Amino acid sequence: MTTKFQDLGISSATMKSLKRMGFEEATPVQAQTIPLSLENKDLIGQAQTGTGKTAAFGIPMIDKIDTNSTVIQGIVIAPTRELAIQVSEELYKIGYGKRVRVLSIFGGQDINRQIRALKNHPHIIVGTPGRILDHINRKTIRLENISTVVLDEADEMLNMGFIDDIESILSKTPAERQTLLFSATMPAPIQRMAEKFMKDPQIVRVKAKEMTVPLIDQYYLEVQEKSKFDVLTRLLNIQSPELAIVFGRTKRRVDELSEALNLRGYMAEGIHGDLTQAKRMSVLRKFKEGSIDVLVATDVAARGLDISGVTHVYNFDIPQDPESYVHRIGRTGRAGKAGVAMTFITPREKSYLHVVEKTTKRKMERMKPPTLDEALEGQQKAAMEKILQSIESNNLQFYKQAAEELLEQQDAATVVAAVLKMLTKEPDNTPVKLSEEKPLPMKRENRSNDRKGGGYRGRNNNNDRGGSYKPRQGQGQGGKRPSSSKPKSNSYR
Repeated sequence: MTTKFQDLGISSATMKSLKRMGFEEATPVQAQTIPLSLENKDLIGQAQTGTGKTAAFGIPMIDKIDTNSTVIQGIVIAPTRELAIQVSEELYKIGYGKRVRVLSIFGGQDINRQIRALKNHPHIIVGTPGRILDHINRKTIRLENISTVVLDEADEMLNMGFIDDIESILSKTPAERQTLLFSATMPAPIQRMAEKFMKDPQIVRVKAKEMTVPLIDQYYLEVQEKSKFDVLTRLLNIQSPELAIVFGRTKRRVDELSEALNLRGYMAEGIHGDLTQAKRMSVLRKFKEGSIDVLVATDVAARGLDISGVTHVYNFDIPQDPESYVHRIGRTGRAGKAGVAMTFITPREKSYLHVVEKTTKRKMERMKPPTLDEALEGQQKAAMEKILQSIESNNLQFYKQAAEELLEQQDAATVVAAVLKMLTKEPDNTPVKLSEEKPLPMKRENRSNDRKGGGYRGRNNNNDRGGSYKPRQGQGQGGKRPSSSKPKSNSYR
């Protein structure tokens, strides 16, 4: 049984943001933790990556922010730069309806830039332990008005040697704060810290089996970037999915892919965060009704959308992290039905497979990219199946006279070949040019780099920004975040 977000006691302003993001149903960890958190209870969430824990702590935190105040009211401590960026972006989207200001701070970014951004009075800080402590010591961050503290991936912070930093940060927050701790495992040092800094915490455990995807067959195809689109169209031709979602990493990629698929004769539309709510709902309605059979989407469409009947998911670009992967492929294999998920991986991205397999506890099978001849053969088999199904329906009396007339003019083999050709999607050589997507490096840096200004390097997806998240000037709440990877100042304008 699924739980809808509107049943969890969330305010109308936050619900407005969730609807804008396309969130409909809550994951198990969200359904269990959000009501407790809204009651200001301390909470320990034992959950793997991919269970939706960012929204689990983010929604109630945003809900309780007083936007008329100019003090920092919430802080999220994360182990890595990438996670801090990811969490801050998610919180910004959740807080859009209330105009909550969120600032991410981490090692490797100009601290003076962060100090200037802090003068915009963010309501929530998301940061790595070393850089947060640096600001506390400089007195550029004050925590005396903090009402909510979140420790995200606490066991990872323990592994990276941040436990003393975390305790130092917590000691500088008010005693009456609410503390939320999320961790995949609960080693003894984390338990001791919880006993020391939390008050009668409620414990929510999401079992590992809820992270697995037993009804989804998962494959990967090793392809060169320039060959991806041709491989995708061949798979679509061979597999003839009833409803398919193709995931791209960026909004630009989604726009280009949907346009290219339409040029090749597929009924496709794209969906991403830059579309208006009305347009998003229109595209989703068409998809659910079956008037379009391929939905091209960014990860915004992977989280919380309740779309039944999706038979195939194609990860045209690998996602930012395993959590996004689980959300993506979870759009198929729903309601007890089987599904198929295929991920395109360039040779430089092969290390990503091990990260995903560890998260889903399932091996991804290798699939050989189909050749043009195999695509044509698959189409012919599909056409033959359609003909046989039509014969079995035994509703052909009206067509028999026309069939006899055809057979008087042509031999049977020629007639059947012509029917097969009509039912087979001919290969289309319409030229298609997609922007080059850089592979996501998976290399992990030295754990001490956070304090030295390094942090983890790799996935930034043009999100390596440190300013407060604000709507563009002159556009009020409807402002869009710019796509440039090098903003001119700290703030989104």
